[in-house]
Amino acid sequence: MELLSDPQTILMLVAGLAAAGVSIGFLAGLFGVGGGAISVPVFFEIFQMLGYPAEVSMPLAVGTSLAVIIPTSISSARGHHRRGTLDMAILRTWALPILVGVIIGAVVARFAGPVVFQAVFVAVALLNATKLLTGGRGWSLGDTLPGPVGMNLGGALIGTASAIMGIGGGALSNLFLTLHGMAIHRAIGTSAGVGVLIAIPGTIGYVLAGYGQPDLPPGSLGFVSLFAFALTIPTSLLTTRFGVALAHRMSRRSLEIAFGSFLLLVAARFIWAIFI
Repeated sequence: MELLSDPQTILMLVAGLAAAGVSIGFLAGLFGVGGGAISVPVFFEIFQMLGYPAEVSMPLAVGTSLAVIIPTSISSARGHHRRGTLDMAILRTWALPILVGVIIGAVVARFAGPVVFQAVFVAVALLNATKLLTGGRGWSLGDTLPGPVGMNLGGALIGTASAIMGIGGGALSNLFLTLHGMAIHRAIGTSAGVGVLIAIPGTIGYVLAGYGQPDLPPGSLGFVSLFAFALTIPTSLLTTRFGVALAHRMSRRSLEIAFGSFLLLVAARFIWAIFI
């Protein structure tokens, strides 16, 4: 806590959070992801540097990440909607199962260790990256989206995993949609809307879970740091539009390679966390 009295440390924290916001916003627009793969480790390191234990820093990082995903996903979804690549019918179908999944994720996260969920995300990220980087030849579960049972199950699984890891679910929903024949641009646009469906109930859940908890940083609302949120949002909203614009200028193949490469980096970050 004494670190907050050091002007140089405060300046570094502000600069780090602003830089994280730049990356989060740009990735939200470009790939339809919430940016949690960046914001969770950044927030975690900052809270650790301030002297908070891991049992406080980790849920605080996840909850704050979900809060940041709300405005960035809304901004990204609006941008993709204006370009006609956000499928509202899918979002309406997934609204309830994703909500159920988020609730399940909040419960499961209280009992399972973080390594379990990091390993799951690595597996999904590597699977999706391999599909994208190889061009997706032979990677298909069908030419059309599944029926009600398949869609409900897919939405629930996406919501569960995303709530646990503090991500917007873009990588997971993108994989699900493209495996069922949806074009990459439309899958990315729709995934931006999925981030909104996940982040709002997820944030509420972490606020309630942390309400009244001792040893939280000043300015926290449950497991959501309003300080980190306020410093990250301005730059993230500024750069979201640039990510959306770039996504629609890129060819399908270029976008697949870029997204696949991004997922490889995310997987590497989780592998590092598991073994180091």
